[in-house]
Amino acid sequence: MTGPRIAVVGGGLAGIAAALECARGGAAVTLYESRRRLGGATFSVERDGRWLDNGQHVALRCCVAYRALLERLGVSELIDWQPRLRIPALREGAGRAHLRRNMLPAPLHLAGTLLRYAPLRPGERFAALRAAASLRRLDPGDASFDAQTFGDWLRAHGQSERAIAGLLNLIALPTLNLPADEASLQQSVQVFRTGLLDSADAADIGIPRVPLQQLHGDAATAALERAGVRIELGAPADGIEPGRVLLGGGAVEVDAAIVAVPNHDAARLLAPDAVDVAAIAALGSSPIVNLHVHFDRRVLDEPFAATVGSPAQWLFDRTDSSGTRSGQLVSLSLSGADDEIDAPLDALRARYLPALERLLPAAREATVLDVFAIREPRATFRVAPGTHALRPGARTRQPGLYLAGAWTDTGWPATMESAVRSGNAAAHALLGDLRSRRTLPNEHIGAAA
Repeated sequence: MTGPRIAVVGGGLAGIAAALECARGGAAVTLYESRRRLGGATFSVERDGRWLDNGQHVALRCCVAYRALLERLGVSELIDWQPRLRIPALREGAGRAHLRRNMLPAPLHLAGTLLRYAPLRPGERFAALRAAASLRRLDPGDASFDAQTFGDWLRAHGQSERAIAGLLNLIALPTLNLPADEASLQQSVQVFRTGLLDSADAADIGIPRVPLQQLHGDAATAALERAGVRIELGAPADGIEPGRVLLGGGAVEVDAAIVAVPNHDAARLLAPDAVDVAAIAALGSSPIVNLHVHFDRRVLDEPFAATVGSPAQWLFDRTDSSGTRSGQLVSLSLSGADDEIDAPLDALRARYLPALERLLPAAREATVLDVFAIREPRATFRVAPGTHALRPGARTRQPGLYLAGAWTDTGWPATMESAVRSGNAAAHALLGDLRSRRTLPNEHIGAAA
């Protein structure tokens, strides 16, 4: 390809989306990734013949950019979609509850399930309905909401501690990677409106049937090569200068570059005259721990389940996707895992294996064959109050330099959808600027927009 020379630094979902869009727009693209694989924060590790995902990433039907990327990678059929939202909620010493939508349009699609939700008392259920109606009237674009926590707003609108822990945090914690008491109200409004309240089918859940490395990294490698993108693995960038990417003591001349790395790496790579480095660093991070437990028999009779009143949060059956040949592999996804991230494996076993036995009666008679933890200390940026003003857009103060990543100003929290949206936005900004400088024909820009 003979178009403008574009470097994409970072091979996660943001970098993959950006590289594909730039290539479709007529640019000659090289993608640089420090690791020996693509996929970024969504990857798998091999252990004793099983493939364990670093985190249990799921999709919602409202994740339109992510779903479009899967189509482009040719792997959309590897996601199993619920016909309608249904979340089993397991409780210690009590019957199973459910959150599910009916066939009515929004906002009536959740009314019935909230009125029957067993973990809450009748008055709390009606209060939850009123809070949902109030949330639906809030504008996620109102920056003033970023000054308070979601938890403070919920209490001011009649939500009990039981409702926050047993209902609201079931959604807030896995999507924001923070509990309601620490999360920005503004970002919480976006999550609940876009992902649950505004459209009846928005929260229908899709679960990958294969390891994330196969779904994202391997599929992206093939798609990028088909698009003519050059892929350089094991190529960490040392810095970005005007017209140059610094690599391994040398420099690569480029016409433009997209930096698609986590915020803490971007703060290290970029010059203060290009971006507000202090603001990017101030976005901080929030950890995730995934605990994979291999039982000698089936103990979980659902593809996934939330938990109420348990430290286990969310459980997933990853037996088939991991290639586990006997028994069952149950993965516990622990978001906002500040207390667990540095805990020894023995401490995690001591806390979570008894919790599984209390939630899953079959686990009491089962033998645990293996326990393995995958820790992500900087899994996402921290969507605490005040973060909205810290998130930069795609363009920087340096001509020819663009930003992508789930931490940039996409309007979404640090999700796969946010990452893909950011990559698309950076590519469109770059291609539009090249068109304005007449270094790229208009017909290519139209194809990428």
